[in-house]
Order: sequence, then C-alpha cells, then structure tokens
Amino acid sequence: MDLFDYMREQKADKESPLASRLRPTTLDEVVGQQHIIGKDKLLYRAIKADKLGSLIFYGPPGTGKTTLAKVIANTTSAEFQQINATVAGKKDMEEVVQKAKDNRGMYGKKTILFVDEIHRFNKGQQDYLLPFVEDGTLILIGATTENPYFEVNGALISRSSIFELQPLSKDDIKILLKRAVYDNVKGMGSYRAEIDEEALEFLADIAGGDARNALNAIELGVLTTERSEDGKIHITIDVAQECIQKRVVRYDKTGDNHYDTISAFIKSMRGSDPDAAVYYLAKMLYAGEDIKFIARRMMICASEDVGNADPYALTVAVSASQAVERVGMPEAQIILAQAATYIASAPKSNAACNAIFAAMDNVKNVKTTVPVHLQDAHYKGSANLGRGIGYKYAHDYPEHYVKQQYLPDEIKDARFYEPTEIGHEKGIKERLERLRSREI
Repeated sequence: MDLFDYMREQKADKESPLASRLRPTTLDEVVGQQHIIGKDKLLYRAIKADKLGSLIFYGPPGTGKTTLAKVIANTTSAEFQQINATVAGKKDMEEVVQKAKDNRGMYGKKTILFVDEIHRFNKGQQDYLLPFVEDGTLILIGATTENPYFEVNGALISRSSIFELQPLSKDDIKILLKRAVYDNVKGMGSYRAEIDEEALEFLADIAGGDARNALNAIELGVLTTERSEDGKIHITIDVAQECIQKRVVRYDKTGDNHYDTISAFIKSMRGSDPDAAVYYLAKMLYAGEDIKFIARRMMICASEDVGNADPYALTVAVSASQAVERVGMPEAQIILAQAATYIASAPKSNAACNAIFAAMDNVKNVKTTVPVHLQDAHYKGSANLGRGIGYKYAHDYPEHYVKQQYLPDEIKDARFYEPTEIGHEKGIKERLERLRSREI
C-alpha cells in the first residue's frame, strides 16, 4: 500500500457510516446471536480454532451477517476475499478463484470467499463456484436475507452449514445505541451527546431488531441536533422520532393499551366493520406488534365469530398466518389486511362456539355412557358383549343419512349446535331440519 492508498483508507474509515465503524472486530464484541456464537456453540469454537468449513448466514437485514463475516476475516489465518452478488460478474469470480489457487499452490494458504447477497447469483454463477468449494480451493461464506433452501443451489447447500440469525432483541439494540453515543473510539463519544432513556427505549423498540436502522437514526440525530446551553447534544424523544421519521404511538406491547387495541381489532371484525379493523391493524403494525400474534388472533376470530356462516374465513386466516411467517414485514401487512377485511366483511355466527361451550358444560356436570350400538365392535368377542349390535351404517341409506340415536341416553334430546340462518349456515340449518324430520 502506498501513501495515497493509506490516506484514502484512513479518510474512508473516518467518513464511513456509524453502523460500519461500530462493526465488531472480535467475537467478544458481537452483540446478540448467542444461539449460534455463544461460547459453547459450534460456530464460536470453529471460528476460534480457525477450522471453518463453508457457511451460509441467513436472516433479516441488520442482524449481523456481514459483521460475522468481518469477524471471521479478522480471526482467520486464511486469505479473505469479499464480493457482492449484486454487482459481481464472472470475471470477478475468476480473479478470486485464480488468487485462491495461487495461495493454495504456492503458500499452502486457504482462501475464504464471502459473497454478500448470495441469493442474487443466478444458477450459472452458483454452479461456477461449486467445483472450487468441492475441492477446497475456496471456503464459501454466503449471506442472504432469503431462505437459502429456496434461493441457493442445492449442491452448495449440501456442502455448507446453515446458520439462521435472529432479529436483535430490544436490549441488544440498546447496548449498540449506547456504544454509538458514548464510545470515543468507534462511536460518537467525541460529540459529547447524551440520549434520554425515553428516546433510547423508543429507538430500540421501533428498530424492529435491525441494528442498522437504529444506528443510522442515532447518527443523524447527533449530527443534526444543536447543542444545548450546557454544551451537550441531547437526543430526546422528539429528536429520535424525527430522525427515524416515525412518531411515537401510544402503544405499550406489554401494557393495557396493547390489550385495548387488540380487543378493539377483534370487536371491529366481529362487528363487521372492515374500516375499523384495518385501522387497528395499522396501529398495531406501526407500533411494531408481533405479526404472528395478530395472525393468531384472526384465526380465533374466524372460527369464533364467523364460524360456519362462512367456513372459508378460517381458511383465509390460516393461510394468512402461514404466509406472514414466510414473507415477513413489510409485505406481511398486505396479507394481514386482506385477511382482516375478509373476516370483518364475512357473515357472522357464533353457533359453533356456543356448541362447544355448552357441550363442555354438559360433560362437566352430567355422567353419561356411550350407547351400546355405537361402541367399538372391531375386536373378537365384541358381539358376545353386545357391542355395536343394532348400529345402522349411514352410507347404506338415502342421502347417506339414517335416523338413530347418537347421544347418550342421559342427554339424548340435547341440542348443542344451533345453526343460524346467516350465510352458509342457513343451508346447514335447512339440511339438518329436513333430515331430522324424516321417518327413517
């Protein structure tokens, strides 16, 4: 490196974004992801021992995929090369492979290739890397926000260990924010800034597990906020919400407001008001509510409040629940809105809900015996005990129905399910009444 290269690098380090400057250089500096880099975990031991095989880091943005790759670069004795799949072409890969061959042949040195956004490589590009990963010329580390089992060549997957990174916890984000504000070496400590506890809580919560979002906001706040009379920069809640372009919503995910909002959401769907339902959905999403929690509540509502008046409501809700887990935010908001408005607009019946509550109450208070003709007759000697004798097989009769007693003698005239005349349930009610009025 000549003098000019050195000066350019020093200037780049000083002017690089805070999120980049704060990147850890050792495993002990890494915040979060203890499920894969805790001191008793395989990845931690492999990095420390410099015995890495090919890896793929999979997780949402801002969870530390590139950070872990950089830590490995600082720890390993291997040559470390990095390319970004969004801009790299075959020529770039050929150059890396040639350097790796030279390192291996001339110096006996391994080469680690870190491919950021590896899911952006097409099949041909991924196939090109395969033989060099196979013969040990390259140790591949890929980073992706997409499920690698869908987006990465199956042959590369089979030769790699997959590590899924989780969104950082609120406490993890708070640790990083404090480093950003008060660290004099990598952070912005020299600016003499202070962050209020309320602002710290807000930014850590609203970041949604993405460290980069939080750090970008705090950097903007420190750089653009005027000093107070005491000579310090104060990051208040007002500054925080302005920097992340999101106002504070009165919504405590563990407090009364959480339960009030989800209650209003459910009651709006039950009350057939799709506008109110989607408003409360938006409020929860804006405040960072867990999308899986919202989806679970919609599945319950679809069965409890819509029921058989529109059986497809439960299908829509279940499909939405599965879809949001696979897609994630922000697109999940569209899926949740579709399901919420469908459930809110559907005809309503709580007859199935009432049926199970009434039946449970009866089971708790009345002792009964299964009628003999319904008892199991599939074992030798059952006929000697009278089991199953007199049972009529419904499929042998018109409309696959025959009149016979199914409830125990003690409650033989009970009615638990009382279908309404709303939606699909109207047809259910008419069919049951017609069948029950038959002689046989």
